[in-house]
Amino acid sequence: MEKLKIVGGRPLKGTIKVDGAKNSAVALVPATILAESPVTIDGLPDISDIHMLSGLLEEIGGRVTFEDGRMTVDPADMVAMPLPNGKVKKLRASYYLMGAMLGKFKKAVIGLPGGCHLGPRPIDQHIKGFEALGAEVTNEQGAIYLRADELRGAKIYLDVVSVGATINIMLAAVKAKGQTIIENAAKEPEIIDVATLLNNMGAKIKGAGTNVIRIDGVDKLDGCRHTIIPDRIEAGTFMILAAAAGEGIVVDNVIPLHMESLTAKLREMNVPVEIGDDQIFVGKAEHLKAVDIKTLVYPGFPTDLQQPFTALLTKAKGSAVVTDTIYPARFKHVDELRRMNATMKVEGRSAVVSGPVKLCGAKVKASDLRAGAALVIAGLMAEGITEITGLEHIDRGYSNLVEKLSSLGAELWRETLSEEEQAQLKSG
Repeated sequence: MEKLKIVGGRPLKGTIKVDGAKNSAVALVPATILAESPVTIDGLPDISDIHMLSGLLEEIGGRVTFEDGRMTVDPADMVAMPLPNGKVKKLRASYYLMGAMLGKFKKAVIGLPGGCHLGPRPIDQHIKGFEALGAEVTNEQGAIYLRADELRGAKIYLDVVSVGATINIMLAAVKAKGQTIIENAAKEPEIIDVATLLNNMGAKIKGAGTNVIRIDGVDKLDGCRHTIIPDRIEAGTFMILAAAAGEGIVVDNVIPLHMESLTAKLREMNVPVEIGDDQIFVGKAEHLKAVDIKTLVYPGFPTDLQQPFTALLTKAKGSAVVTDTIYPARFKHVDELRRMNATMKVEGRSAVVSGPVKLCGAKVKASDLRAGAALVIAGLMAEGITEITGLEHIDRGYSNLVEKLSSLGAELWRETLSEEEQAQLKSG
């Protein structure tokens, strides 16, 4: 186990490059199961979630190579091997294996997925979709069993707009007989990315990126080559970091359209933001003004940027209300930021942040992926040294973070935890 140490107050300047989208990657990799021949995906982030998914594909007989962001998956020898435990339990996005394996083999056994603890994130809409396509779904000893004699297209209305359910139903439906219509579908860019891969493999999907997706089933999907979209959440994290501690930072490899909700809020705070074709420049931010934010489904403000943005608000003048309508339990970072002298409190599904305050270095713990990003940003702003534990969460979504931030002038490094420190963490 390791901790991250950050010396705050260093001026940050330069260019930082965004990797491929984590939230796309964790669906694209399972989608390769559906092909009959090798699939190559370029631009994948080198993060622990992708290595875990790669291992799961190998467990069911896939041949996987992954180097310099390029993964090639040969699914020719894959079988419907049950995956009840192990890596599945550590990875929320392992639920995409359900849709992909059901679509390919008409059966699957997948352990209930893990990942970050953000409160209840039920998969009832996924199951509703699978059942509408003709699958029998049961929960047996902590694993989901899916079985179908055949899959048939259906009209499926999602009661809740869900990225995971939209993608999972797409994966299961691409080889079903007839047409599937997903209504009240999520519109996130990652859904378009997955649909693009599947269409390149021979699927017939229309309407991805709108609230109605139509899928005409096909008998066979072939291998192809696909380049992943940039990670809008990593890009947003770097834009917030630039506003918090930067003196002029270029965020490279960005689709500016995906960043519009964040860009608008930063400008509302008096942060100078200039938009290029595939770059965004965030200038030195002074006299920041507090603004309220409310997380919404795309194209609204992303829940994944709520926690990093909360850290930035400690530097702004006034009082701001941060409301998370997607994951109301996503405020575990608040207590950690208060250790660093932040003035904030949680009220229901909102956090109230008052500023500006001068943050101080402290020993803090990342409770989940984006809480970790918030603490890194806070550490870069703070006086003194900040120690962050729980790095396994950060490593799930940000690759080479120390190297990237060091290139901007940050002073940070990783250290191995002593046995005493590990014991203290385990004891809570």
